[in-house]
Amino acid sequence: MTEQKTNSTKTKHFTRRDTLKTLGAAAGLAAGSQLMPLSGRYAQAQSSEPIKIGFQAHRTGIGASYGRWYERTTMAAAQLINDAGGINGRPIEIVTEDDGTDPKRGAEVVEKFAIQHKTDIVFGTLFSHVVIGSAPRAGELKIPYFVVSEGHHVASGKLNRYVLQPGITDVKSQVQSMAPWVGSNLGKKVTMIFPDFAFGHDHRDYFSAAIAAQGGEVIEKIAIPPTEQSFFKYFPRIPKETEVLYHVMVGPGVLTFVKELGEFFGSDRPQIFGFIDSLEAVDLANPGLEALEGTYFWEGFPRYAQNDGANPHDAFYREKVGVDANGASLSDPKDISTYAHMFGCWETLYIIKQGMEAADYKGPADRAKLIEAVESFTDFPEGPEHPQGAKMFNGQTHQVFGIQNISQVTDGKLKVVHRTSIEDSLYEPEVDYTKMAF
Repeated sequence: MTEQKTNSTKTKHFTRRDTLKTLGAAAGLAAGSQLMPLSGRYAQAQSSEPIKIGFQAHRTGIGASYGRWYERTTMAAAQLINDAGGINGRPIEIVTEDDGTDPKRGAEVVEKFAIQHKTDIVFGTLFSHVVIGSAPRAGELKIPYFVVSEGHHVASGKLNRYVLQPGITDVKSQVQSMAPWVGSNLGKKVTMIFPDFAFGHDHRDYFSAAIAAQGGEVIEKIAIPPTEQSFFKYFPRIPKETEVLYHVMVGPGVLTFVKELGEFFGSDRPQIFGFIDSLEAVDLANPGLEALEGTYFWEGFPRYAQNDGANPHDAFYREKVGVDANGASLSDPKDISTYAHMFGCWETLYIIKQGMEAADYKGPADRAKLIEAVESFTDFPEGPEHPQGAKMFNGQTHQVFGIQNISQVTDGKLKVVHRTSIEDSLYEPEVDYTKMAF
């Protein structure tokens, strides 16, 4: 096996004069997020060893488009944290390794962080099969593993006490909160198209149960390999009586998927409800996507800036991660972000900061104290540290709960038509990690 190249990135260190300028520019953030950096504390950070955070990145493989934007978001948040004095008077250093979006490589990367790089924690993983492949090694090495995935694998109890998902909601809570709207507004006879791995299976299982609770039924389930490049051969399996086509796809073929879906149906189509995963990093202006007009998507964080004033923190977050009002890179309007997901890196990094400060974290000997501190948290208020919205955290299940957005493609953009409540997404705990030994 060829060794992957390591990229160790240190966020910029500032002089005291630079710090005072930064604090003046970021006064709104500090006031709203309880950062309130102190000059003495920052001076201490300049002379202290950094807290090393291992960022497990999908730089290559089917998750590469997500990995690229997860990395940009992580570095933006890390820069802000360091500008405001770091964590416990110490700067943070992001050490990045590519896991190739591969479960075996993921476990090797976790080991490399713990043994070679000697990072304090591991952070950032998205694709569920990589999380599931990496989590056992994190438990064996007793290193906290903060994932930014969406699978139900954490809250289901399949993993271990060292794995937490405090910055992004899981599929079970997402589909449970949206199924009532889908059943009431789009239809009750549903055909599902999903990727044939753990993330897709979560959609299959939990949406089937959620729509059944609304008096609906999933009448066909079409699993597609996540590396598939052409999809026409699957569409004839969609029953004619389908009222709602529910789709969620991932990987390099997503643009082809949504184009072929539109070509297959034309104007004679059922209602279509998709997860934005099928369109992440894809420009809605691409030729062939006109057929998406009027269809609906789930979005964790709306790609297009909304004009309803519902989220006063969106503009600040967009500026810092380098994204315009259309969800594209400020430096390249064709470079579309994975906006619905990448906020999870920003919010998780701030939760790590909060946990380390609550635990008075000094080093690897305090890893268990860090986990216990995060387990004690119950809510995260909306603000600059949590720009997607307020959240509730369940320390027993290591899973966070938040609002969801349903958007409609209108005039070639995504417009939010429904927001769920946190309460819509809650379910009974299936595990109590706090009872597991470290």
